[in-house]
Amino acid sequence: KMVDPTLAEMGKNLNEAMKMLEDNQRKVEEENEKKYARKDIPGPLQGSGQDMVSILQLVQNLMHGEEDEETSQSYRLQNVGEQGHMALLGHSLAAYISVLDRERLRKLTTRILSDTTLWLCRLFRYENGSAYYHEDDREGLLKICRLVIHTRYEDYTLEGFNVLYTKQPVIYISSAARTGLGQALCNQLGLPLSCMCRVPCNTMFGSQHQMDVALLDRLIKDDVEFGKLPLLLVANAGTPGAGHTDKLGRLKELCEQYKMWLHVEGVNLATLALGYVSSSVLAATKCDSMTLTLGSWLGLPAVPAVTLYRHEDPSLSLAAGLTSSQPVEKLRALPLWLSLQYLGHDGIVERIKHASQLSQRLLENLKNLDFIKTSVEDELSSPVVVFKFFQEYSNRDQTSHAAQASTIQHPIISNERHIYDTFNQWLGEQLAQLVPASGVDVVELEDEGTCVRFSPLMTSAVLGTEIQDIDQLVDCLKMKIPVLTSTLQLREEFEQEVRRTVGLLYIEDLGWPGLGVVRYNYHSDGKDDDKQEKELEKINTELLKKLNELESDLTFSLGPEFGGQKNCVYIGMVTEDLDVSELVETIAATGREIEENSRLLENMTEVVRKGIQEAQLQLQKANEERLLEEGLLRQIPVVGSVLNWFSPFQASPKGRTFNLTAGSLESTESMYVSKAQGTGSTPPPTPTSSLAKQRLPGQKAFKRSLRNSDGFSETSSISHCDDLDKLDQRPPNLSPGQEQGPLEVEGAEEQKEVAQAKTDTEDTDSDKLPPDCTKVEDQASQR
Repeated sequence: KMVDPTLAEMGKNLNEAMKMLEDNQRKVEEENEKKYARKDIPGPLQGSGQDMVSILQLVQNLMHGEEDEETSQSYRLQNVGEQGHMALLGHSLAAYISVLDRERLRKLTTRILSDTTLWLCRLFRYENGSAYYHEDDREGLLKICRLVIHTRYEDYTLEGFNVLYTKQPVIYISSAARTGLGQALCNQLGLPLSCMCRVPCNTMFGSQHQMDVALLDRLIKDDVEFGKLPLLLVANAGTPGAGHTDKLGRLKELCEQYKMWLHVEGVNLATLALGYVSSSVLAATKCDSMTLTLGSWLGLPAVPAVTLYRHEDPSLSLAAGLTSSQPVEKLRALPLWLSLQYLGHDGIVERIKHASQLSQRLLENLKNLDFIKTSVEDELSSPVVVFKFFQEYSNRDQTSHAAQASTIQHPIISNERHIYDTFNQWLGEQLAQLVPASGVDVVELEDEGTCVRFSPLMTSAVLGTEIQDIDQLVDCLKMKIPVLTSTLQLREEFEQEVRRTVGLLYIEDLGWPGLGVVRYNYHSDGKDDDKQEKELEKINTELLKKLNELESDLTFSLGPEFGGQKNCVYIGMVTEDLDVSELVETIAATGREIEENSRLLENMTEVVRKGIQEAQLQLQKANEERLLEEGLLRQIPVVGSVLNWFSPFQASPKGRTFNLTAGSLESTESMYVSKAQGTGSTPPPTPTSSLAKQRLPGQKAFKRSLRNSDGFSETSSISHCDDLDKLDQRPPNLSPGQEQGPLEVEGAEEQKEVAQAKTDTEDTDSDKLPPDCTKVEDQASQR
């Protein structure tokens, strides 16, 4: 059909117009989207995405932070090794395998899970066991508790907490267990804290960190009589603190008697893979379940923990969450499956054996060190070494301390233990800082207090600890022991010296690892508390600065960042050649000098202020007197100039000087007349310390020569200083062996008097104004 050209042209124009309108609308929407993206979307998500290099660079910056030390970065990553790469590869493969079809995924995960479980049961002598792989090392015990609840309470699936209410379950854990373990179990299981029973450790026989079996038996009988149900017992094969193993054989018999479940965990379970296993740890193979942390033992990053257990009902295991019907859940074992194959049996055994050898090497060296007390369970095969610094009492103090030992809460005994805890805390931190590859840390034990722990099964595979690191650790320990002993011996002497010294206050801080804490007392003179506190802070801060400027081996600081006393000087560790009396006297003298300078400056400020006010009054009075002398006509501009030209008025200049020392205004008339310095009070000498003790060349401050020194004794050093004083007093024109006669002495005295008179004359002629005075000129004299 023919279309009217006019209509066709009209339709064409309409299409173009609509297209233009739609294009404009689309541009507006795109601009709105861009504005929205720039405003609300975070930077990395804007645009079309980031490239792989930029993302990896961002990850690297987040990993290393702002550290510039390349050594620390390489050290942190150098021990990952190829076996670590296999574990990391397992996580990537698990994500890749999860996209396979369901049937192929099921076969693959079943093979991985069955192989890993079989290998672990054979390695750790746990026959006919099943395995549960979990990220949190407490999750395995949690699932075991649910399994036991399902087993002991038949109607738990239907009635839930009602059956638990009628017969309350009880879970027993050791008092040496991990902190917060019992509370975490109760929170996750929905049980009250009364369902958790902490069993004390032995106090009379056996190790102080083993569970008291006899007391546990009594606790279970009491719970049964009250109608409760003993459910589960958590035992340790290597306590978290000291690495001791409970009597697992007797505990297993007790659990069988009361139909309880026995679960074992601890670092000593790693030794089950060795050829020789102690009988105490070997008994763990008869328990109902155990948790293995292979990641730290073998140095494998991001591998799951494993809980091996024995149970015959798979339906209850599924209900408790120990098994899963989801194939993806079974892929948790893939990183461990790859790593175990890479290491092999020999590699696994070698790593665990190497850690045990490191412990034995350290233990053998510690036996030969004085003032070091070890606390290990089995010296022949203990994988954990715990030691502390401890100094026995002297013979003269043994009787008094033995009498005090009968009272456990005696303050002296308590203070001594607190001091030892502080010193061992410092020792552990120093060793960890000096030898980071050793992996030592500080642990708090109930009976021993603060100790230093070496647990290579938890750290050596990750840090790459070697035998030379242990030897270096022992060498550092040998260097720190004399410092600890000398500081401990001089603390009491320092306290006595400070208490005897006027102006110093001894601050007792048992948590400070050092010689002690001292504060310089500021004399308030009736000032308010706020001002006194500010002055005290100012003086002690300046005192700390002055002490740090001295050439000494001591460390002076403001104390710990948190929990320390304010406005105090903390003195760190010292050596045996410290002269405590000189140190205390220097602190007191320096504090007095700072206080006197502060008072002098404060008084001078007040005197100057009053002097300025008095000078203003006197100048005003002088102006009034000048007006009276000159007359009123001389003040008129034109008339005064003519009058002064015909009859000049001569007024004597009347200046004023301000004496800073006397704090008064004085007239300058005598200066203008005699052209000499007026009489005034002499400024007082600057207060200085009287402890300018002459030291030998190279000898630092606060050092005293030891009596058993190879070079010279204390007596000889003093006589040597006296000889130096005599040489300084000898005239320069005499040789060391030449004596001075009476005539020469008289001549020297005469020369000295002549030189003094000459100096006085030069000073009188050269100085026109006193150096300590400020001249205040009269306005009249200025005109």
